[in-house]
Amino acid sequence: MNDDQWLARQFEENRDHLRVVAQRMLGSSAEAEDAVQEAWLRFSRSDTREVENLGGWLTTVVARVCLDALRSRQLQDRSLEAQTHSVRDGELPDAEKELLLADSIGAALGAVLDALEPAERVAFVLHDMFDLPFEEIGPIVGRTPAATRQLDSRARRRVRGGPTSPDEELRGHREVVSAFFAASREGNFEALLTVLAPNVVFRADEQTVSAAAANKWGGAVELASELHGVRAIAATFKGRPLGARPALIDGMAGAIWAQGERTLALWEFTIDGGQIVEITLSMEPERLAQARVVTQ
Repeated sequence: MNDDQWLARQFEENRDHLRVVAQRMLGSSAEAEDAVQEAWLRFSRSDTREVENLGGWLTTVVARVCLDALRSRQLQDRSLEAQTHSVRDGELPDAEKELLLADSIGAALGAVLDALEPAERVAFVLHDMFDLPFEEIGPIVGRTPAATRQLDSRARRRVRGGPTSPDEELRGHREVVSAFFAASREGNFEALLTVLAPNVVFRADEQTVSAAAANKWGGAVELASELHGVRAIAATFKGRPLGARPALIDGMAGAIWAQGERTLALWEFTIDGGQIVEITLSMEPERLAQARVVTQ
């Protein structure tokens, strides 16, 4: 068996699973088939000799393809057309009735999933339906594991219905983010200690760290790529950041640095129990292009 035959055989062994994953994410059989085919093209061009869990690797590839498709669908403001079927119980055999019932349940779930943000949908499908850990889902949606867990929690609440509405939760998160920036600008160290969780983590991408270093003499704060602990982060941002503007980033409370209408940096927050547990500052062009930003 040559290499091409081996690749094809390995992919075929995983095809049914990949189709189910794509179908759950996209809600369309045709789009799922396209996603699986795109995954095959990427698989056939990749060196997978060192991959230990090929099924997991392929699931990740399909998830990335689906996430791109969902974001494209959102940007083009397309919606899937709902199809309804009306039959009387006595007209169909039991087996066909069961299939129709399964289809109606699937359609109902699909309608709820369509209301989620693309990253929420991917996190929910991969974790709650296919049991992937947040550590593996995070890189797919461009989030840390903690932020991915928050995406999944929010999606689960919207899918299953919880006591706290998304709007109510969002208002609470906005208040926490506003309190962080107010305390930072005022240099109120004690207030920062209140709004930041004891084990809070700050992360900055490479472009952000480089930009801060280049503008150090202009008053920019010197940033490390990662900081841990409430005191280290509070000390870094005490008296700053002066130019951050509140915004919704992919539907979640955050802030931006902007020049006119051009977004230069994203502030993303993971909030748990009324405190900030993670802050991510991003300036990478790819992340800026992907993010859906709504200024407040």
